[in-house]
Amino acid sequence: MSPSDDPVYAGSIFDDTAELSIHDLSRMCAVDERHIVEFVEEGVLNVVGAGTEWHFSGAAVRRARLALRLERDLELNLAGVALALDLIEQLEHLRRELKARR
Repeated sequence: MSPSDDPVYAGSIFDDTAELSIHDLSRMCAVDERHIVEFVEEGVLNVVGAGTEWHFSGAAVRRARLALRLERDLELNLAGVALALDLIEQLEHLRRELKARR
């Protein structure tokens, strides 16, 4: 494969300090804003900051996309998605701790 044949991937990188509006998050996840509201109400996503307009951290993009995959692929309801995400995060935390101790 020559350099000119290399695929080009477009994307954006967000850190945890980036703040996104509900509109931005729904657009990045290709879902309606109502779906994001349901995620917040069920505890799947957390709103950051205080005020009348909701804002989300950059990490919410990854979490929302994972939640959408769990809903679609495993056909989980919102409560199941919230539980699965919490367990995945705990597992990742424990793996980091174990790796740090080695």
